[in-house]
Amino acid sequence: MIAEVKIPAAETAALPLQIEPEDLAAMRAGAIAHTLIDVREPWETELCRIDGSLDLPMGEIDESLGQIPNDRPVVVLCHHGIRSMQVVGWLRGQGFYNATNLRGGIALWADRVDPGMRRY
Repeated sequence: MIAEVKIPAAETAALPLQIEPEDLAAMRAGAIAHTLIDVREPWETELCRIDGSLDLPMGEIDESLGQIPNDRPVVVLCHHGIRSMQVVGWLRGQGFYNATNLRGGIALWADRVDPGMRRY
């Protein structure tokens, strides 16, 4: 289980702790290099997902650090933004200060950006 990690504010100033769905949509539309990590379970990503996301369930993040780049923003998402916020805290504790949470998760993404997306 990933424990909550407190990160000194000076080390996280370059990237906000979380972004809005519209911010991610703008990154994607503007072709801004980033990595999108979905930490939901496989049964959840089968129901709906954002194209191009790297599916790494929360319980496998520690084993998957080699797949996570440190040279561009890393946006982490889950269903409502709770698990992904824990993962962002843990990643920042591992030195990934480029990690940020998608506020509201895929549920808020569906509400604000992709209303045709399947919900659960």
